[in-house]
Amino acid sequence: MSWVCYILCCADGTLYCGITNDLEKRLAAHNAGEGAKYTRGRTPVKLVYRENHVSKSEALKREMEIKGLPRTEKLALVGGCAAR
Repeated sequence: MSWVCYILCCADGTLYCGITNDLEKRLAAHNAGEGAKYTRGRTPVKLVYRENHVSKSEALKREMEIKGLPRTEKLALVGGCAAR
């Protein structure tokens, strides 16, 4: 099973980072308002970045690294995010 660390651009221009082992299902959940509490009021969300990892542990470590970055570095990583 492979894991994905991903970043979403929310409708309000904010970024959300998470991990999953089923990206398509997780994106659908976020956009249906059933994903993370943070994204529920910020739909629609758009996938702007993804990294594949061989283990959940590796994906979690990368998620924590990304969450620790300043917003400017996150935007550089994903190539920008604009409110819709």
